[in-house]
Amino acid sequence: MKIDNPVVHKSFSFSVRIVNFYKYLIKNDKYLRSIYNQLLDSGTSIGANIAESQAAASKTDFRN
Repeated sequence: MKIDNPVVHKSFSFSVRIVNFYKYLIKNDKYLRSIYNQLLDSGTSIGANIAESQAAASKTDFRN
């Protein structure tokens, strides 16, 4: 995976911010834990999707 790619850098920074926000929410309000977990999952999956797209073997694989 290319580290110098600005999309990779921005998605990593976004994921770090999501994790920190999640920690703040859980610490201050534990009643909406399922919503917070969903936020964490969706916010950090962006990086995984980018990594998978960069590892695509062909254009068809990339589109899928």
